[in-house]
Amino acid sequence: MIQRMVTSALFAGFAAGLLAALLHFAFVQKLILVGEGYESGAVQHFGGVAAGEHGHDAATAPEAAPTATAEDGHDSHSHEASAPAENRNAMTSLFFGLTYIAYALLLTAGFGLAQVYGKEIGLREGLLWGLAGFAAFQLAPAMGLAPELPGTMAADLTARQVWWLGTAVSTGLALAVLGYGKGALSLALTAVLLALPHVIGAPHPEGFSGVAPPELAAAFAARSLGVGLIVWAALGALAGHFWSGKTL
Repeated sequence: MIQRMVTSALFAGFAAGLLAALLHFAFVQKLILVGEGYESGAVQHFGGVAAGEHGHDAATAPEAAPTATAEDGHDSHSHEASAPAENRNAMTSLFFGLTYIAYALLLTAGFGLAQVYGKEIGLREGLLWGLAGFAAFQLAPAMGLAPELPGTMAADLTARQVWWLGTAVSTGLALAVLGYGKGALSLALTAVLLALPHVIGAPHPEGFSGVAPPELAAAFAARSLGVGLIVWAALGALAGHFWSGKTL
């Protein structure tokens, strides 16, 4: 079973990581680069400023500045910045691959446990497990700590990591009890586990401020969750499909 678990996780995790990288480059990376421009002070946001004498306003000018240099990896004078951009893209792809292989190992470990109790896992069941993984690792934590764009304020990193981990574990247990438990007691335990992290409350800074426009932060959070939903669904379906042994 261990070999089956690892093999299924490697295939599914690699494919999901590749999909995540492609979607990230298409929908999310540009927003991060713009946010980094605001964070570094290279560009500034002036909300509500009317168009100036040069025919553009301050809301559109900043977006053009960082994306032209950071996304394309060069400016009109030199190609020396292309290597760092390529290295960043390679490291991002590697990060996604390793991350989703790790997530796939968690899923296939769950598949193995479910099999011990007589539950068969295939593509459809894997899809449901993937959606549960998205809910546990991204959706539920985002209800307290939205995906954070560079240039936005946040609480202490350690406190946020502890809360995120507790929320993921609590939500995962709740979904497991909901899916495989029976009776009113299971429903009550599910409700308690789902609510507990949010009753405790996520750590937040004393005040809210930042240099990035709130519209940019909102778009980043929405796209990050949208990409996460797609990738987790694909990860679960692929892991379940490979686990069933139909293509191995």
